[in-house]
Amino acid sequence: MDKDIRRISAWNPSRTVKRRARIRFDLRKWIGRRGRSVQDHVLHGAAYGLGSGAVSLVVVWVQSRF
Repeated sequence: MDKDIRRISAWNPSRTVKRRARIRFDLRKWIGRRGRSVQDHVLHGAAYGLGSGAVSLVVVWVQSRF
């Protein structure tokens, strides 16, 4: 019984709030550093997909013409 009471009383709400705030801060910082990289990857992927689709259309058009 004493162990349970000590474990419950060791929980500190202000420490939990501080920990959550620190995690949110660290995540925002990480996203800030990585955010541009993610945007660049998405843009490159979209450009690659559009280029690949355009080439495929040209190939299909050439095959159907000749």
